[in-house]
Amino acid sequence: MTASLEQLRRCHFAVDLGAARTRVYVKGAGLVVDQPSAAAVNTRTGALIAVGEFAEKMTGRTPDYIRVVRPVSGGTVVDIEMAQRMLRHLLGDKIRRNLRRKPRLRAAACTPHDADPLAQRAAIETLVGLGARRVELVDTLIAAAVGCGLPVERAEATMIMVCGAAATQVAVLSLGSIVTAERIPVGGEAVDHAIVQHLRHEHELMLPSQSVRPLQLALSGNGLTSQGPASTEIHGRDVATGLARSVQVDTAAVRDAIETPLTAVLDGIGRVLRNCPPDLVADLADRGIMMVGGSALLPGLDQMLRHATGMPVHIAERPDVCAVQGLGYMLEGRIEPLSLDPLAT
Repeated sequence: MTASLEQLRRCHFAVDLGAARTRVYVKGAGLVVDQPSAAAVNTRTGALIAVGEFAEKMTGRTPDYIRVVRPVSGGTVVDIEMAQRMLRHLLGDKIRRNLRRKPRLRAAACTPHDADPLAQRAAIETLVGLGARRVELVDTLIAAAVGCGLPVERAEATMIMVCGAAATQVAVLSLGSIVTAERIPVGGEAVDHAIVQHLRHEHELMLPSQSVRPLQLALSGNGLTSQGPASTEIHGRDVATGLARSVQVDTAAVRDAIETPLTAVLDGIGRVLRNCPPDLVADLADRGIMMVGGSALLPGLDQMLRHATGMPVHIAERPDVCAVQGLGYMLEGRIEPLSLDPLAT
């Protein structure tokens, strides 16, 4: 975390720009924006047609001159101008007017662990374009841990796993800081892609891009566990004929298909534990892993991690909003700073 709690308390709003969703917390008002990170643009005129949920619904359903873009990829802003335009429309005129009245408007933003200077600069410039005079950056791992109520300020280990759309971040925290962390470039999108490819190769079926999430279709019930349903029906388009078709999919085969991306996540957890001091690992044997992020809701993922690591695994009460909620707690002054004053000699 690059910003102190005292600096964060002076901020007026906080933004969590994720690859899947954008969330904005305004001091005193709470969470005011929770929308998909998508925008629909008319390529002929450059006009912005829709943002958020409406733009998400337009994916795969637009004529050639309308393009649905995602200005954020892997927690990093890849199109600053489009991200600014999207945020302006998501906030709305009323909230933006209220923010502009603040003297020396300050903002806070989440950044992925070990984000490079260019990624940090992109996040800062995005919020400066909204009128912020100063932008404080907070590591997503710290913000999410605070948001889900972990005692990060104590001299004991807590392990958090942020399951995002494009990446998974795992860290061990103690005394308000990150002891060791790993960022794995595998998230919910990689698991979705593995299922889509399995259906294409094994059943010659293409899923529509705007269908219900493949995971929710293929992994209903107990999901990744063997106690789930033996098969499930999925509707899609036949690769050869282009006609609509339904197939019965063996969920055991689906579990095998997504084993590769999930194995990468397990390897990342192993590396974090190997780099962690033994005393902290002993703490984690009792407390286990806290899962946050939208992809933490993947059915059966917590049970799979519990079986693979032998540690308790918990899912936060509202895993998808933990990061922005943690920023909100810091803005509102609900977190007391840890005092490590030197002893008098």
